[in-house]
Amino acid sequence: MITKVLIAEDHQSVNISVQKILEELAIMNTAYAYYCDDALNMIAQAVRANSSFDLLITDLSFLPDGHKQVLSDGMELITAAREVQPDLNILVFTAENRPAIIDQLYNKYDIDGFVPKARNDARALKEAINEIALHRRYFPRHIRQLIDKKNAYSFSEFDITIITLLAQGMLQKDIPAHLQRNGIKPSGLSSVEKKLNQMKDALGFTKNEQLVAHCKDLGAI
Repeated sequence: MITKVLIAEDHQSVNISVQKILEELAIMNTAYAYYCDDALNMIAQAVRANSSFDLLITDLSFLPDGHKQVLSDGMELITAAREVQPDLNILVFTAENRPAIIDQLYNKYDIDGFVPKARNDARALKEAINEIALHRRYFPRHIRQLIDKKNAYSFSEFDITIITLLAQGMLQKDIPAHLQRNGIKPSGLSSVEKKLNQMKDALGFTKNEQLVAHCKDLGAI
């Protein structure tokens, strides 16, 4: 059961909106922080007072405003919060939507739910909180599909090197010389072309630009 929630969000309007959603779920014991350091201090104080939070709802991005902080973003807050309160449920509510980052949040940071700031996010937040209250992780279907797409092709280090060079504006015909200068093998033009064609075929693309854009969206480069 979730009765006490901390909201870590640096936008006041979003903070107010999330509080309203919690009220609609009959969760009245809420607190909020605009800075990650303040959120961590509140979590620590609650633990010491034997009145721990049941759920932390946090953004990932906190804009700097000259207020000196030790913790600069939501990921750092998640790590620090779990050290203070290992059993704390954590729900990420953010505009971040890159599958690689979301995958990392679930598998490395072990979050309990993720809701992207988008259309119908109020409904998704309610669903997520209800699922977490039942001790179930909330994983939106479209997010699962994005991550499955990311994992549909396993990019090698050589793949990433080639795509990164293209993303930096290097022409395909100039890549072999760069590979040779840096002792990267294979370095022949035919090998580069073959590898690019292999990736495009596997992912259903016809142009290098599509491949680069796809990898940027995934957070692979």
